[in-house]
Amino acid sequence: MNKRKTILVAPLNWGLGHATRCIPIIRALITHNYNVLLASDGAALLFLRKEFPQLHFIELPSYNITYPRKGHYFKMNLFLKLPQIQKTMSSEKEMIKNMVAKGKIDGIISDNRLGVFNRKVPSVFITHQLRVLSGYTSFFSSKIHQRIMKKFDSCWVPDVGGPINLSGKLGHPKKINFKVLYIGPLSRMIKKKMPYKYDVLALLSGPEPQRTMLELKLMEVFLNSSKKVLMVRGVVEEFHQVSVHKNVTVANFMQSEGLEKAINESKVVVSRSGYTTVMDLAAMEKPAFFIPTPGQYEQEYLSEQLRDNGIVPSCEQKEFCLDKLNEISHYNGLRSFKSEPDYSQLFGSFEGK
Repeated sequence: MNKRKTILVAPLNWGLGHATRCIPIIRALITHNYNVLLASDGAALLFLRKEFPQLHFIELPSYNITYPRKGHYFKMNLFLKLPQIQKTMSSEKEMIKNMVAKGKIDGIISDNRLGVFNRKVPSVFITHQLRVLSGYTSFFSSKIHQRIMKKFDSCWVPDVGGPINLSGKLGHPKKINFKVLYIGPLSRMIKKKMPYKYDVLALLSGPEPQRTMLELKLMEVFLNSSKKVLMVRGVVEEFHQVSVHKNVTVANFMQSEGLEKAINESKVVVSRSGYTTVMDLAAMEKPAFFIPTPGQYEQEYLSEQLRDNGIVPSCEQKEFCLDKLNEISHYNGLRSFKSEPDYSQLFGSFEGK
């Protein structure tokens, strides 16, 4: 009888989006009789440990990516951290090399962790950013990213491959010279018909200090309104905590089941325009308003594309006010692509090499 293969699943700890979109893949691996070993750091690892308490895990070194208080300094801030990022990648590679040598893992799924791969086992990279936007340096940042992705056996893009898609030019560059599979949008969420409990669900996530800055901004706006609001702070801690401030209920974080229920029970969602959030809200076909993280070109592009195509309204963080929510009714809204990945085919890559 063949031994069950162990697949390492390693999402980047940059907000919770990379971790949450790995959830349907982890569930599918378990269903297809693989052992799963979780690997990340910080809030992303803690979140997955809460979602899958039965699974073993390892802690990877942290990239320590933060946002400056002023968004236009983000690129410079990231440039200054390049030596730290390179050091982290080297540490990741060494850890993975040792695990492979000891026969502890038989395959790798890395969601944007650049150093988590090994040529001796099948290694897959998940990203919606085949093209990395960084302003006037986009050509160079994309080339650097693609050079790293080429080291993996395959790249899975959580989107559809046709002209009507969610990621736009991020996931659909004109030329690519390595193996890319469009696996369809990934979401752990299911749309259900439920009575509305909240007028607004505010979803927060992402690196500090911008996460806190948006929290303070939204609290200021909604506490002075008649809206019934649920705010999920996106701060993963040991225990789930809930507090009530007048008309605003605040939760530090929610696991998948609770968040799915909250989205279904809310009329509209206000959130960052991170790609995982876009996929989740598309799966739920939920009316939304987006506030991109200042200085993050990817989120700014996604929100601009969705706004210009008449799908979801958005604005800059400093411009948000209660009246902005009135714009939602003038947009068509997100829709689900309902394309379940063929996991049997995808996981076939772990049966060879």
